[in-house]
Amino acid sequence: MSRLVVVERPERWPLDLPGTEVIAARDYLTDRKYAALKRATVFNLCRYYGYQRVGYYVSLLAAARGHRAMPSVETLQAFGVAPLARITSGELEDLIHRSLQPLRSRTFELSIYFGRNVAVRYDALSRALFDLFPAPFLRATFEHEDGEWRLRAIRPLAATEVPESHRPFVIGRAMEYFALGERATRRKPTRYDLAILWDESSPDVASDGPAIRRFMRAAGRLGMSATLLEADDYSHVGEFDALFIRDNTNVDHYTYRFAQRAAAEGLVVIDDPRSIVRCSNKVYQAELFARHDLAHPRTLVVHADNVDDVEAVVGLPCVLKRPDSSFSKGVVKVGDREALHRHLAEWFRDSQLVVAQEFLPSDFDWRIGVLNGQALYACRYFMARGHWQIVEHRDGKPRRWGRVETMPIEEAPAPARRLAVRAARYIGDGLYGVDIKEVDGRFCLIEVNDNPTIENAVEDRVLKDDLYLGIMRVFRERLDTRGGD
Repeated sequence: MSRLVVVERPERWPLDLPGTEVIAARDYLTDRKYAALKRATVFNLCRYYGYQRVGYYVSLLAAARGHRAMPSVETLQAFGVAPLARITSGELEDLIHRSLQPLRSRTFELSIYFGRNVAVRYDALSRALFDLFPAPFLRATFEHEDGEWRLRAIRPLAATEVPESHRPFVIGRAMEYFALGERATRRKPTRYDLAILWDESSPDVASDGPAIRRFMRAAGRLGMSATLLEADDYSHVGEFDALFIRDNTNVDHYTYRFAQRAAAEGLVVIDDPRSIVRCSNKVYQAELFARHDLAHPRTLVVHADNVDDVEAVVGLPCVLKRPDSSFSKGVVKVGDREALHRHLAEWFRDSQLVVAQEFLPSDFDWRIGVLNGQALYACRYFMARGHWQIVEHRDGKPRRWGRVETMPIEEAPAPARRLAVRAARYIGDGLYGVDIKEVDGRFCLIEVNDNPTIENAVEDRVLKDDLYLGIMRVFRERLDTRGGD
C-alpha cells in the first residue's frame, strides 16, 4: 500500500519519514496517477483545512478514490464545530484534571504526534484526544479557570510548526504508528483488509484464540487479510475495509466507540452500533417483543410507580434484569415479595427502569445463531449444575458453566428457528445469538444477543470450518456490493 504525505510545499517538508512519498497537494488533486492508485494511505498535512480549501479537498478526494485519509473529512468537520471542544472537555474532564493538575500556568498547549507527546506523563491525554480527532499532528489548548483545566481549542498542526527538538521523537512515533499497517502489508496481497477487534484477556471475550485463528484463516481463503486490533488501536480503524468485533460489547464499552467510528468511516461492521444499542438494553427488547407480538415470557417494565403490579403481571418467583445485563450478570431470581422490593430498591439507584419477567424453569436454553437474516447454527445451553442459569457467578470463585450441545441447524425445532429469525430481523442484519426457552412445547423468546459466543470445538462442533467461512463470506459479499479498490 502506498503511503503518501500530502503538503502544499514539499520543498519545505522538514521530516524524513522512511516508507513515505512526500507530494504536493496540487499534484495529488490533479495528477491522474494518484487518482489511479488502488491502495493508498494519505497523511494530509496541509496547513489549511477549511471548507473548500486545498486541505479539505485532499481528504475529500481521498475518500472518493477509496484511499484512507488522515484526517478524514469527518474529522475536519469536527474541528469546525465550535461547541465540540467544550463537549470533549466534559467527556475527558477527569483525565484532563489528572494530567494537568501539577501545572501552575493559566494556559497550556499540548502537541500530539500520532497520539503521543514527547512527555510520557501526557500520553494518556494525548491518546484520548487523538482517538477523538484522528490527525497526524494536533495541538490542543487548555485554560485554567475557576480551579479547573478546560480544553478550549484543538486544531491540526502543520509540520513546519513542529519544533526541531521534537523531530526525532516525531519520526520515531510515526514509525511505530506505521508498524500496524506493515503487519498487514507483509501478508499475501488481498483485495480487502479486515480488522478483528479482540482482547484475549477479557473475561467475556466472544471467541477464544483457536476460534480467532480460524476466522483469520477463513478470511484469507476469501481474499481478505485479517489483522487483530486491540483497545489502543482506535486510530487505525479507518485503515481497514471491515471490522469484526469479537470482544464483549456494550454502549459504555470501548467496542461501541470502535463500531461507531468504523460505521462513520464506511466500513462493513459486525456488530454495528445500532445492533449494540438494541441488544444491550433489556428494556428496549421488552418493548420490541411486545410491539411485534413475538412470543416471550410475561414481562413488565418496572418503575417506581408500578412496583406493586409485578406480582399480578408476572407472578412470583420472577426474574429481575438490569437494563444492561449480560452473561447472566445483573439478573436475579426473586421468590417472594420482600426480596422483590429489596432488589428493586437497590437497582433503582442506578436505573429508573428494571425488567421483571416470568420465571420459566428449563434444563436448557436454545441458542440459535442468526446471520444476515438466516439461521446458521443451533445449540442447547444447559443450566449450570444445581443452578437456574447457564452460568453461575460465585463471589471470589471462578464461574461455573453448564454444558453445551451443538446440533445441525435443521435438527433444531422449526418453531425455535422461525422465532429466532423473526426476532433478529427487528434488530438488524448482523450476527446474533437468539436465546429461546422451550417449556411444555411452548417456545418463548428470552433475548437477542449481538456478538454471540463462537468458540473452538463448541458452537463450531457441527459446521467446523464452514461456520467461519460462512461468517467471513458475508463480509466479502458486503464488501463486493459496496465496491472495493
